[in-house]
Amino acid sequence: MRFRLSPSALLLTAAPAALTVLTALTALLPGTANATTASTPAVDPFYQYTDSTPLASIAPGTVLKSRTISVYIAGIKTTLKATQLVYRSTDAQQRPTVNVTTVFAPDCSKTSCANKGKVISYQSFYDSLNPEDAPSRAYAGGKRLPDLLPAVETVLFGTYVKKGYTVVISDTEGQKANFAAGPEYGYNTLDSIRATFNAPQIGLARDAKVVMMGYSGGAIATEWAAELAPSYAPDLKANLIGAAFGGTLVSPEHNLTYVEGTPIWGGVLPMAVIGVSRAYDIDIQKYLTPRGQEVYDKMQKASIAYVLGQYSRVTWKDLVKPEFQDRTKIPEYVAAVNKVIMGTGGTPEIPLQIGQGTGGIFELTKPSPLWGAGDGVMLAGDVRTLARQYCAQGVPVQHKEWGTSHFLTMVNWLPWATAWLDDRFAGKVAPQNCSSIAPGNALTPLVYKP
Repeated sequence: MRFRLSPSALLLTAAPAALTVLTALTALLPGTANATTASTPAVDPFYQYTDSTPLASIAPGTVLKSRTISVYIAGIKTTLKATQLVYRSTDAQQRPTVNVTTVFAPDCSKTSCANKGKVISYQSFYDSLNPEDAPSRAYAGGKRLPDLLPAVETVLFGTYVKKGYTVVISDTEGQKANFAAGPEYGYNTLDSIRATFNAPQIGLARDAKVVMMGYSGGAIATEWAAELAPSYAPDLKANLIGAAFGGTLVSPEHNLTYVEGTPIWGGVLPMAVIGVSRAYDIDIQKYLTPRGQEVYDKMQKASIAYVLGQYSRVTWKDLVKPEFQDRTKIPEYVAAVNKVIMGTGGTPEIPLQIGQGTGGIFELTKPSPLWGAGDGVMLAGDVRTLARQYCAQGVPVQHKEWGTSHFLTMVNWLPWATAWLDDRFAGKVAPQNCSSIAPGNALTPLVYKP
């Protein structure tokens, strides 16, 4: 007998786990007593840069504004405090931008600061096309459905906050929410780390050590930051000591064919097309069918929380006019999608730990005839090739696969990643298993074919 889980049954199965995660917040984080319900904040001028100095003349990572906030978790105000920094960063087209990061730093008047110089740069998986879904807004008082994601994620890094580490959570997608535009994620991540060092109120020593960490959308930011750091942020070379990530989007072009039309993850296709088009100023609307325009309009500010399970019948064929069914005939698309293939921005100079699931069938995504199995949304063969590429370039890589789907692989990945992270701070030699990583998919760039 063959079992088939419906999306509704799958979500019902996941719900108790999500509730367990949320109730665990009080045990993991200090300062959750005396909670009161938040109200949704109005448009926040804190995010706007209004000074007369052109951003182009300001160094990336420069702090432009700062504030102390009472932290909200799942819309509930806590007694925990954090610092938010507005800082200068860079977008996917190398233009100067402004972004925001949230820093949890220990209060040395109330707790030991022995671990303050150990910095976790945690990259969120808030996947969204809406800037309002950024983690900084959730921590400052949001109580919409997407604001629950940062609350759940607090479990992932909460133990480190409790132990007095400094934890940095950037709005990795930037203030336009350019979903899937990997290089922009990387710049925002690196500049958030720079800003944390540059903020006197955080009080970090210049020799503090930083490990980057992220899963799924957070893996996009973590990996791109690792590969861009040598060229974009060489000043952080003495600080960065490792990056752990899992559930990784290596080649968005491959993933589009893997997820299109799938019961749960089908909506990621239009989300990624919109996000990358937005990042690289592509007028994608001129290629769309009426159905494509309908989906485009509906998704302009869509969060992954509203997309999962909603677009099971959406395929490239439905979205795009017949003459553009072959994506290689769209020059702007080819140019942009090649820029977001991981491994094309440089070679990391730090050890990497990479985890990936292969049980996508449990989230109702069949293996791809072209690219093989994945976790339901990310392709394992692409991840293996990326790992092997970095191994060949001399990077210490520890790689592991689990036969679980995207959601459940995170449960396997987290303790594995945190143990590895702890070893980096302990100064241990980074493990690697490069010789045992199986071959994967070719990550060959697309070629424009007029």
